[in-house]
Order: sequence, then C-alpha cells, then structure tokens
Amino acid sequence: MNSPGQRVLFPDLFSKPVQAVFDEPNGTSDGGALLVKAADRKLALTEALAGCLLDPRRPDRVRHSVHDLLRQRIYGLALGYEDANDVARIGSDPMHRLLLDRDPLSGDPLASQPTLSRFETSVDRRTAFRLSRRFAEVQLRRMRRRRKNKPPRRITIDLDPTDDATHGNQQLTFFSGHYDSWCYLPLLGFVTLDDEPESHLVAAVLRPGNAGASAGATGVLKRLIRKIRDVFPRTRIRVRLDGGFAGPNMLDFLEAAKVEYVVGLPKNSRLQQGSGALQGNARAFCERNGYPLPFFGEMRYAAKSWKEAKRRVVFKAEVTLLENREPKDNPRYVVTNLRHTPENVYAIYCKRGEIENRIKEIKDGVALGRTSCTGFWANQLRVILAAVAYVLLQEVRGRLSRTVLARAQVNRLRLCLLKIGARIECSARRVVVHLAAAHGWQPPWARVAVALGATRI
Repeated sequence: MNSPGQRVLFPDLFSKPVQAVFDEPNGTSDGGALLVKAADRKLALTEALAGCLLDPRRPDRVRHSVHDLLRQRIYGLALGYEDANDVARIGSDPMHRLLLDRDPLSGDPLASQPTLSRFETSVDRRTAFRLSRRFAEVQLRRMRRRRKNKPPRRITIDLDPTDDATHGNQQLTFFSGHYDSWCYLPLLGFVTLDDEPESHLVAAVLRPGNAGASAGATGVLKRLIRKIRDVFPRTRIRVRLDGGFAGPNMLDFLEAAKVEYVVGLPKNSRLQQGSGALQGNARAFCERNGYPLPFFGEMRYAAKSWKEAKRRVVFKAEVTLLENREPKDNPRYVVTNLRHTPENVYAIYCKRGEIENRIKEIKDGVALGRTSCTGFWANQLRVILAAVAYVLLQEVRGRLSRTVLARAQVNRLRLCLLKIGARIECSARRVVVHLAAAHGWQPPWARVAVALGATRI
C-alpha cells in the first residue's frame, strides 16, 4: 500500500517544474460510484441476495455484515477492482466507505482480504442455488415493473456457454480440447423483451470443465420458463440455442414445455443431401457473379435419436469466399417450430450473436473469469457476484437512451461515469462530493443520477 504524502518531481517535463504529491486525504478516483449505489437501491438487488445468505459467525464479533461483504465485492467489481486483495488499496477510500453507508472520512475501513476470502469460501451448494434463483426472480420482477403498462408479447431466452480458463488447482477444472486449456465452462442465460436492443442477464451457472455443451441447460430453462410464466402469464416464450444444445432430450423438453424454439443443428450427410439443390444454386450464382448470395429453404428431418416424428429444418445455402482460397460451401441448419419463412427464421436465429457480444462484455468488464478460489462453490459465488455487478452497470446504461453512451460497453461506462476524481466533505448535516469540474461527461452523469432518484438543486 502506498504511504501517504509520497511525492515526485518532474524538473524539465514542462516549462516549469511539476511536483506530484499524494497528500489529499479526502480524495477518491471513484467519485461517480454514487450511480452504482443508486442503481442497487433502485433494484434492491444486493439486499435480496443477502437474504439468501446465512451468517454462522458470533454476532458479538461481527464487524462486517454479510450484506456489507456482498456489496463490497459487487461494487468493487463494478468499479474495476477484480480481486479480494484489492481492498488493500481501496479499504480506506472515502467513496468506498460511503457506498457501505459509513462515514466517508472517519468510518470503519472495508473488510480485509482474509474476511472476504472466508466469506466466499463459506458458500455451499444450497446457498449458491438460492442465490441463483433469487437473482433471476429480482431481474424478472424488475422487468415487470418496467413494463407494467405494456407487458411484452414475447420473451426470448438465450443460453450460451463460454470458457473460463483456470491456472491453478481449482476444484472441478478439466482440460478442454476444444478450448485447448484447463477451464470451467460457465452457462449464461439472457432474456429479451420483444425486440428491445438490450438483453438482460438472468442466469450465470458455473460448470465443470468437462461439462457437455448442454449440461444443466434443461434445468436452467425449466426454472426460467416457470418463473417467466409466473411473472408474465400471457407472454409467449421463445428459446434460441446454438447447435451444441440440439440433442433429442432438449428438443423433447422444448416441445413438452410448449414454447417456440429455434435451435441450430450441426450438419451431416442427410442434411447436406436435403439442401444440395439450393447449395448448387448458391455455388452457380457465386461463380457467375463473383460474389456470394444466400439461398434459403426447408425440409422435414428426423435424426435416429429423435423420438418425435420429423421436425421442420430451415437451412441457408451459401458459398464462403476467402482470399487466396477456393470458394467453400457453407450450409447452415436450424430446427424450429416457428411458422415464419425460412429466411425470417434464420434471421431470428442469427440475432443470438448479440448474446456472444454480451458474454464478451461481461468477461472483459466485470471479471466473470476471476474464478481463482480453490473450491467450486466459492467460484460459483464469484460468478454470481460478477453477474450482479454487470446488472448494476446495465441499469446505469438503461438510463442513457438516445445518448452517445446508450450502447457503450461497461468498460467505457466505468471510465466516463464512475472514474471521476473527487474530494469528499462531511459535516453533521450532509456529505458533499466535489467532482472534477472539468469532467467531460457531466450531462449524462446527472441524467442517470436524476433517473435513479437524485434531485436537481
């Protein structure tokens, strides 16, 4: 930890000597973090999750409640502090004290790294499941409040796995030949209301590194579908999955659940035979015109492992052109119960690509992959903490429609709206956060603040 008051001198960097001194006792570089706290209060998210946690500690020896420990880790992730040992650098920061409802100048410092580590490793399997269920419930209730006057006609569920590389002796990590690394394989679930541009994270499940692509997916879908129907009983549900989920059990489940579905299918000789005529047309068009054009069609198909009769399969026949290579056939297949035209069905399926962008954003922005605890369930807690931090930043972004930050990644939101130099004053009557007057994002910051409950004065 840096000692206070250390200083450096740049004697000839500018026209005059410049001295830099770390001597501002009431300063912070996270002055904009008030928005994270306001978003949490709006959603009541950490409060709801804290209700799932049991505290086995002796009450007379507790200095940091489980709610405070939860908030400390989640707010830290939202602000870019990925590890529990970052508290050594921010434990006495006045803004971080304020976020936990402590006096920013004289209040107790944040919980230490050993306290946070004991908190994380105390979570067991049942607690992890309770947290996951409560997280989904809070998110869906939030959507119901927002769409109270206009319930969605359709909700789309997207599930997608991702890799989480590991570099230690974490429990249940395995080597994945597909990702060429030792890893976990988290499964993330999102819901989209109608055709809104923002998809909302509702599930974050850590899975062992040897889990199949669809492992646990049916259970996650079953819980989500039930909760969605409780909250939005008249809304149609659509499930969109990639080819790794296209097993017979999944398709049987989706039809038994009476939901719409669009699921990618891996190609095989029978499917290629069915799309062969249109693929020939696509190849001929490319050869004749020098550029590719997709052709869309459909067929009835049943794999040997399917109990059901033939299902509708939509396909896209296209040729891929790569520099210095021969044109290559690139047929794609989707199994569905939708009645749209083949082209529209495939367009609906392709929109799941936006979920892959959201997963990258979560991994890069709130350290989804910081699963360095030894125990599996402690790492599951870390995944949930990252998911909650992302949701708080999503709530901030949701208040920025029709601004230049409306589609900003969470890293940019953090830089523009949270990482603001500030000096904090505290009196008996109020706390004043003096933010940098030259900060270039004052209007959007104030807009979010007012939308989350602040008052202009």
